Amino acid sequence: MNAMARSRLVLVLFVAMGLQLVVASRIQLAGVHPDLMVLTAVSAGVVAGPSRAATVGFVAGLLNDLFLQTPFGLSALTFCLVAYAVATLQGGVLRAAWWVPVLTAVVATAGGEVLYALIGAIVGQGQMLTDRLGPIAGVVGGTDGILAVLAVPAVAWAFRTEAAPARSRSRW
Repeated sequence: MNAMARSRLVLVLFVAMGLQLVVASRIQLAGVHPDLMVLTAVSAGVVAGPSRAATVGFVAGLLNDLFLQTPFGLSALTFCLVAYAVATLQGGVLRAAWWVPVLTAVVATAGGEVLYALIGAIVGQGQMLTDRLGPIAGVVGGTDGILAVLAVPAVAWAFRTEAAPARSRSRW
């Protein structure tokens, strides 16, 4: 990955974090808001290989952890595992239809919310396992699935390393 791609990836991560804090946190459905940082990690899993996706998931989780009152590193570990799993499973999909990344985002972000609660319970945050976990995972999965239409191309743009060919003005 060249320096320009790294710069674009940092930009995408910071824009996602800013949107999470300013916009997504105010959009609520049944008291639950979209989780743009896990969506960014999942999007990296869709467009990149397992090691790059895991790295993006870890960094996205660390950024997320800076603004949460949970054990530091909980989001980083969870997002890293989710992004790695998505990239590993996505590698077997050839010529994916447009809806495959959307469905992947729905399932993976919902699963990420459940995994976050399970790991949280393991590290002493038992209150994360509540009867609201199912609806929380469903709402996050649904809203992030819709937002994947924007997030996956943004992360793909960040990972692009080659310059796009110049378009000719002539039709010939």
